[in-house]
Amino acid sequence: MTLRITVAAPFRHTRKTGMKKNELVYYYALDRKWMSTDQANQLLRRAEEEGLLALENGVYTPCFDLAAIVIPIGFRPGSGIFERNDPAQVLIGRIAKATAISETDIVAEMNRMIRDGFDSHLLPPAAAVLLAKKYEVPFADLSDALMQGVKKN
Repeated sequence: MTLRITVAAPFRHTRKTGMKKNELVYYYALDRKWMSTDQANQLLRRAEEEGLLALENGVYTPCFDLAAIVIPIGFRPGSGIFERNDPAQVLIGRIAKATAISETDIVAEMNRMIRDGFDSHLLPPAAAVLLAKKYEVPFADLSDALMQGVKKN
C-alpha cells in the first residue's frame, strides 16, 4: 500500500490527473526530498511495471482511483517501496493465513514435498501452487508472477 500512496502523492498534492516524468522526479527528489533522482526514476519504472502508472505521450497517469487513497499527514515512504514482492512468499503467507499454520511450517511442508515427492526437481513457486491447491487457497491473481519466477529459473 505504501507504493500506491507514494505514487498517488504528487497527483493528489498538485491536483493533476497527469504529470510528465520530470515533474514527478522533481516532486519526489527535490520538492519532498524523499529520494534521489535515480531512485525517483526507479520508482516510476516499478510503478509502471506493477500497473500503477500508465505512460502515454510522455505523460504519466495513475491506473487506480486517487480518491480512494488516503495520504497520512507527514507521510514519507520507506525504502520498502523499492523492494519487489516475491509472489511465492505472498502465496505462502496466504496459505498460512487460510490454514492457521505458521509460515515456517508451510515452508517446511514445501521443502518436504520438493525433496521427497519430486526428488528435488520442483521449484519453490511450483510447490507453493501445489500447496495452495491442496489447501484450496486462491492464487489466480499471482499465477502470472509465479510463472515469471519459474521461467527465470
